[in-house]
Parts: sequence; C-alpha cells; structure tokens
Amino acid sequence: MRRANSLAALLLVALAAGCAAPEPARLHFGVEDAPEGKRVMWPAEPEVPRYLFAGQLLGESNFKRDKTATDTVGGFLRWFAGVLAGDAPPVELQRPQSGAVGDDGRVYVTDTSRQAVFVFDAARGRLDLWEKAEGLASFASPVAIALEADGRAYVTDAELGIVARLAADGTPGRAIGRGQLRRPTGLALDRARGELYVTDTYAHDVKVFDREGRLARTLGRRGEDAGEFNYPTHLAFADGRLYVTDTMNSRVQVLDGATGRALTAFGARGLFVGNLVRPKGVAVDSERNVYVVESYYDHLLVFDREGRFLMSIGGVGANTGRFYLPAGVWTDRRDRVFVADMFNGRVALFQLLGGGADGEQ
Repeated sequence: MRRANSLAALLLVALAAGCAAPEPARLHFGVEDAPEGKRVMWPAEPEVPRYLFAGQLLGESNFKRDKTATDTVGGFLRWFAGVLAGDAPPVELQRPQSGAVGDDGRVYVTDTSRQAVFVFDAARGRLDLWEKAEGLASFASPVAIALEADGRAYVTDAELGIVARLAADGTPGRAIGRGQLRRPTGLALDRARGELYVTDTYAHDVKVFDREGRLARTLGRRGEDAGEFNYPTHLAFADGRLYVTDTMNSRVQVLDGATGRALTAFGARGLFVGNLVRPKGVAVDSERNVYVVESYYDHLLVFDREGRFLMSIGGVGANTGRFYLPAGVWTDRRDRVFVADMFNGRVALFQLLGGGADGEQ
C-alpha cells in the first residue's frame, strides 16, 4: 500500500510539471551507427562495389525516440505504466514473407507466423499491425502485398484462398477470388490497366482480376513449355512485363502483361551460385536489374534485363548479408532492395549504388 501511494505521488509530481508532446519516433535501420569506413558492400574489393548494406527491419525496435528533456514526463509515464502492468514484449517480425513500399514511403511486410501485415510508418514514427483480412476474419497465411497509389492494399492469403482488399488505414473490404483461387501466393498490380495478377500455386497458373474483383483471364497451365508453370510463387511487374517465379521448373518466366504471351525465361537447375533450385521472390529496380531469391541456397541473385547472371549476395547464416530460408524480395523508388529473411525473422536492406537518385528521402 505504501509503495502504491509513493508511485501515485510521483505520478502527480510528473503531471504537475506539465507534459510536452514528444517528437515522433524515428525509423532507425541500425546501419546509421556504423562508421563510414565500416560499411559492408558487394562485391568485395578490389571489384567496384554495387550494393551497400543499408540496415534491417525487425519491428518496434526500429523506432527510436530522441532522449530530450521535453519527453521526460512521457518517459516517466511509460515507466509508470510498465511498473503497474508489466512491460509488454515488443512487436517483432517472426516469419516475414514479402512486402512492398508505398508511394508515401511506408514499408509493408507480410508475416505468416504473426498472421499479419506490419506497416513501418516513418512519417508518423510508429509501427502498425494489420490483422484482419475480411470483416472479422483474421489473416491465416498472408504472403504477398501490392499497393495502389493512394495506399489501398491487396494481400494474398494462401490458407484463406483469397486476395484481401484493405483501405489505406488497414480496414478490410470485400475479398477477391473466394472460390476461384486454390492457393494464392504471388501478387503484382498493373496500375495503368487496373489489373491484379495472382499466382495460384496449386492450380499452376496466374489469374488476372480487375479492380472490381472480376476474374478477367487465366494465364498458363501446368507444364514445362513456355508459358506453362509448375507451382509458380512470386510475381513482379515492370514496364508492361510480368515476371513469374516458376518455382518447381527452376526458372523465372517473363510474360507480356497485356496478352500473357511468353517472352523469355532464364535460370537453370545446378549446383553453382547463380543456378536456380527453389526460386521464390522476384523484383526489378529502375536500372532493370532483376532480383531473384534462391531460397534453397540462401542467396539473393542479381540478373540483368536479359536474364544474364551478374552477382550474388548471401549464403546461409545470421551475419550481415547472409540469409536463412529467404522468401520475398522487393524494391522501392530509391532502388533499395528489401529481402524477407524469413527464418532469421528480419528484412535486410541493400542500396543499389549509383542508381535511383530521384531526390526522395
């Protein structure tokens, strides 16, 4: 009783001192603290580096608040709440699958273990967690996400067999594809045409929906020929081209987005770095480099626009630049490359050097 009275007295003193609104927390990627000469780059010297390690996303721990005098009361109140209720564990990524970056800079990450979409909002200095897929139904296995210019989101859920439609604040609407999709995984959006591409892994095809959720057409069937698939997973869309990770055929196929016509394919099974055994995520940057996650070998592979292998980052492990069963990959307008390092419970960031300088912060 005496301890409770003492705590209450401290609280009254703090409140009497006035409570200035704290500054928003800053999204901190962790690499900022590394000395300039200690930054990790690829490829290693003496070759000219093309990628810089730019940090990682883990969860709430990425948001740092400056310790200023104006936040003294806020810090006290947080401490006081912790004394009364106990410190809640921070919200952290568990098994990140894939993601996207919005036009406003928000970073979205799907997490199948947490059954949610993590939204890293740098402008507001906070992490949001979107857990509802449709109505009161929660996500079961969210895999891929695609974004409209206004922040509306589409999310595939492999277990629910739907593409969730979410407002910019995460409010769920009516889902797409219920009863038409067996196991939706990859997702890509052609904003200009208003078409949503969805890999239906168990059906071995890519289904195309319009913005109203109507099935417009189906691309491919099971097989090994051009335009056929064997358990396709992830997707990317750039310059009218649809990149399909044809996972069990150990290749990436490139289709004309408008017609579905097969244009080219690259990748082959093998034992060497650069070969594809279990390719997963695929993405394209502003220089039209193509990134492919080779999950079996725990590598991020870089190809040129013609599908020629350029270089790799990775290898199994938990150190910087290493992965443990990576899944998705995506890029943003600044040519940062994000890799969902699934079993390390993190998203690794790499900056393409010399590209994507559009002035965006």
